[in-house]
Amino acid sequence: MGTIVARKRKDGTTGYRAQIVRKKDGEIVWRETQTFDRRPAAVAWLARRETELAEPGAFERKSDPPLRDVIDRYIAESKKAMGRTKAQVLRTIKTESIAELRCSEIGSAELIAFAQSRTGTPATVQNYLSHLSAIFAIARPMWKYPLNQQAIKDAFTVTGKMGITGKSRQRDRRPSLEELDKLMTYFGRVTTYRPKTVPMQKIVIFALFSTRRQEEITLIQWADYEKSRVLVRDMKHPENKDGNDTWCELPPEASAVIETMPKVDRRIFPYTTDAISASFTRACKMLEIHDLRFHDLRHEGISRLFEMGRTIPQTASVSGHRNWQSLKRYSHMRQTGDKYETWKWKNL
Repeated sequence: MGTIVARKRKDGTTGYRAQIVRKKDGEIVWRETQTFDRRPAAVAWLARRETELAEPGAFERKSDPPLRDVIDRYIAESKKAMGRTKAQVLRTIKTESIAELRCSEIGSAELIAFAQSRTGTPATVQNYLSHLSAIFAIARPMWKYPLNQQAIKDAFTVTGKMGITGKSRQRDRRPSLEELDKLMTYFGRVTTYRPKTVPMQKIVIFALFSTRRQEEITLIQWADYEKSRVLVRDMKHPENKDGNDTWCELPPEASAVIETMPKVDRRIFPYTTDAISASFTRACKMLEIHDLRFHDLRHEGISRLFEMGRTIPQTASVSGHRNWQSLKRYSHMRQTGDKYETWKWKNL
């Protein structure tokens, strides 16, 4: 029989982890795990998989499982924390026709066809192949699954030359003061009618002046706050995906926002990234503010620091950049001074 273990998630909800383990001569020959939001769903999955594995030839087929099962095993056995984007990408891939193919059936042609079927920019499509390539890299040496790593390398070559995949373009979108005024007015009205909603006015100001990313904001705890600096947990890093806790300087405007927050949770901003993102996107749509993303507030905040005369090292102490090379694109700012000096929303 399989087992079901209830586990508390970071957001306070409960997940039910169902696991099936089969042994032969004292060695594990099959392990499969799935996590569900509800216990009945976990029980139903266990019953179905137990029945399937009892069929003749089931364990012979285990050496060449469909891609969706490999993805599940990768997620279940990985010891590294998985980012929200990667988790979403892998969930999406599992719903595609390529996920029904067995490992031995997936070659470069199938991967190219999958890339061609994706919508979005070349950078978005490349992101899908990149997350798949991580699974291809370990499937054969770790589990002896016949996923051909050369196939995905060939797929990258072809899709790159055909323009199907490509690197993301450098984004330079910055909100104007007029756009920010509209957003702040809108969020103020929402808070008036729904006092218990996400305090987007405060979050926007904090994001703008602290230059913090959305995910970083929701992880900051009261224990991480020391007036003029804050501990940023799991700061994004191109090479190390987790464990990058970093102390960053906190400008006074950002500190002032924290001082207004009630201590009702160990986190200063006890909200989900999905709620913040949805509120911001909905507001921009309502106000007809085009092509503005929450992450653009970070770009604006960093640009502001350079316009105020900060050097690259001084700006990096706030933004948390370890590679100053990536900050050079900001250092040619022509405008000088602080355009937010008299901004009416600066101090709520």
